[in-house]
Amino acid sequence: MQPTNPLPQPIEQEEEFSLSGQLLGLWKLVLYALSKWRLLALAAVLGALLGLGYYFLKPVIYTAHITFVVEESKSAGGGGSLMSALAGQFGVDIGGLSGTSGVLAGDNVLQLLKSRSLIKKTLLTPFTNSVNDKGTARSLADEYARVYGLDKKWLNSRKVGRAIAFKPGVLSLPRTEDSLLQSIVKKILEKELIIAKPDKKLGFFEMSTSMRSEQLSALFCTRLLKTTTDFYIDTKTRRLVTNVQRLQVKADSLLYALNKKTYSSADANRMLLDINPVYAAPAVNAEMSARDKIIQGTIYADIVKNLEISKTSLIQETPTVQVVDEPEFPLPDNASDWWLAALAGAALLVLIAGVIIIALKK
Repeated sequence: MQPTNPLPQPIEQEEEFSLSGQLLGLWKLVLYALSKWRLLALAAVLGALLGLGYYFLKPVIYTAHITFVVEESKSAGGGGSLMSALAGQFGVDIGGLSGTSGVLAGDNVLQLLKSRSLIKKTLLTPFTNSVNDKGTARSLADEYARVYGLDKKWLNSRKVGRAIAFKPGVLSLPRTEDSLLQSIVKKILEKELIIAKPDKKLGFFEMSTSMRSEQLSALFCTRLLKTTTDFYIDTKTRRLVTNVQRLQVKADSLLYALNKKTYSSADANRMLLDINPVYAAPAVNAEMSARDKIIQGTIYADIVKNLEISKTSLIQETPTVQVVDEPEFPLPDNASDWWLAALAGAALLVLIAGVIIIALKK
């Protein structure tokens, strides 16, 4: 007996997709969640309390903002070549001192402001006229540690276990203090310091610092710019300053010698009034004194010319960092109204509670 063929099974047809049906189903779920209004009200109260708690516990961050422009040296290009040629006539080579701006040109100022050594030097500047418990001056690093509670954390730490103080102006620190200061520098670089150039076609730069203390944020912002500016100008003009100082020393010593020779020549000429014609030595001394005076005067004149040329070149090579906008009190902060925090917390927790209610129904 041959097996009978099984009857074909009917194919179930998929329900047609209907946007109105989907919206109706979603509306039913919303109505079901709203039917649990007691749970939603409880979630709203808890969310408002959490929002208020976050509002009062959240630290207020103050942002100091400063805008500045860097004006480069005037002698780059033809002016520098002319100055070099003029100085070369007097035996002074300043051609290599009045060239291009070098590594500190243009946008490299942005990277210079992020230098760890300059930030460290800024943190070790005095914090106004305040003193610590030991009667010594407090630095910006000390104030930073106090504001963020790092001083208490270090005191209770097993690795440190003692009070830490950073003396202003002392850059050579012990190993422990230096490592703790480096951790502060790292945090500032990663989270609290922003440096930008809004328009690449312009020479304006913007720097902002965001810290928990209004005074600390403003002081650090302005001090960092001053520290960087001093380093920037010193680096670009160091060789010219050295040349000016060297020529100034020579000019002062030659002036002193020339003044002595002037008195000596006057004495020699006075002796000629009572000279015995038999003796020729006084006349020879007067002539030699006059000759030495002329030679020293000529050398002194050349040195003074070179000195003035170097001073002019130094003025032209010195860049100018002009502050456009400084931090003004009160500084802007991230604090919001308490009712916004409560409303946001209530809305967020009600939304989460509604999603959980709908998920449990399914």
